[in-house]
Amino acid sequence: MHDKKVAVAASASRPATQRLPTAEERRRAQRVLLRMPVIVHVPGKNSLNGYTHTVSQNGAMIVVPEPLAEGAKVSVENPKTQNTVEARVVRPPQITSEGSLIPVEFLSPFPQFWNVFFPPSVN
Repeated sequence: MHDKKVAVAASASRPATQRLPTAEERRRAQRVLLRMPVIVHVPGKNSLNGYTHTVSQNGAMIVVPEPLAEGAKVSVENPKTQNTVEARVVRPPQITSEGSLIPVEFLSPFPQFWNVFFPPSVN
């Protein structure tokens, strides 16, 4: 019984902590599930045909046939609009049955690159 009182007193004296934000809440921009063809141009290599998994105003998750190293600089082409944007691979790829899932971030803002309307961020 004495132990219960000590535990209650200890928890009452701790300051209330806020919960940590979820990954979705930490994002700079909302992501949209969108499968569209892309061409990834890698300096010194052949271009890779792939497609998007998700897109945002700042970049995308792209599926390509081979992995790209974290930090690699690439150009991503949207064949539908023929726009190209410089980007970098921000994390190591995840290998899936469909190919390598590559997270890329645009080096310069290009919110219209995907030709998609993004709702305002809730953050």
